[in-house]
Amino acid sequence: MKEKLTVIKVGGKIVEEEATLQRLLDDFAAINGHKVLVHGGGRSATKLAERLGIESKMVNGRRITDAETLQIVTMVYGGLVNKNIVAGLQARHVNALGLTGADMNVILSVKRPVKDIDYGFVGDVKQVNANLLGQLIAQGIVPVMAPLTHDGEGHMLNTNADTIAGETAKALSTLFNVTLIYCFEKKGVLLNENDDDSVIPVLTPAEFARLTADGTIQGGMIPKLENSFQALEAGVSEVIITQASAIDGTCGTHIRK
Repeated sequence: MKEKLTVIKVGGKIVEEEATLQRLLDDFAAINGHKVLVHGGGRSATKLAERLGIESKMVNGRRITDAETLQIVTMVYGGLVNKNIVAGLQARHVNALGLTGADMNVILSVKRPVKDIDYGFVGDVKQVNANLLGQLIAQGIVPVMAPLTHDGEGHMLNTNADTIAGETAKALSTLFNVTLIYCFEKKGVLLNENDDDSVIPVLTPAEFARLTADGTIQGGMIPKLENSFQALEAGVSEVIITQASAIDGTCGTHIRK
C-alpha cells in the first residue's frame, strides 16, 4: 500500500505577505505525513522589475519572460521567496529543501514554441524525475518547489506554478497515494461567483460538463479544473481546490472521478 503524500500549490500573494505567509507555514507544518509545497511569487518579481526600471509584460495573466525578466524571476522565485519559505519551515522543525527544476534535474522543460505570442523564456514541462524526488521525500525531506525549470542546455525557464504542481503530483502518484491541493483566493469552486459561501463540495466530470455548458463555471476556472481531472486520470487520488487558510483539505471543492 502506497504512503500518503500531499502536494500543495499556493499563489505568490500568500507567500509574499508576512501575515499570510506565517499562517501558511504554521498550517503546512501541521500536515501529517509526506508533503511537497509549490509556490508562486509574481508580485515580488513585478515589484523588483519596477525598482530596476524593467517593464513587466503580461498576456492573459501570463508573464512575457525576456532575458532581463528571466534574471529577475530566477532571483525572486528561486532565491528570495523560496528561501524565506524554507527558513520559515526549518523554524517549525520541517526539514525543507528549496528546489528549482534545474536542481538535481528534477523538472526538465522545453521552451514554449512561438505561435500567436512569443512568451520568451517560458517552459512547458517535459519530464519530472519522480524517483529522485521520491528518494528525498522518503528521507523525511520536504521539497519546496519554485516556479522555475530548465531545458537541459543551460537555460532556466519561467514555468507556471499550477503546471509544476500538477505534473509533480502526476509523476509522484507512481510512488505515493497523492492528494493535490490548489489554493487560491476563493473557498472553492462556486455555484455563484458573487456568493463566497456557494462552494460546490464535490465535482465530478459529469457535473463539470453540465456547469460549464450552462455558464456557471467559466473563465480561468475551466483550465484549472481541466488540469485537475487530467491529474486524476494520470493517477492522482484526489484534487482539492480551496483557500490557503484551509490546506488541511477539510473544506473546499473535492474533484473526483
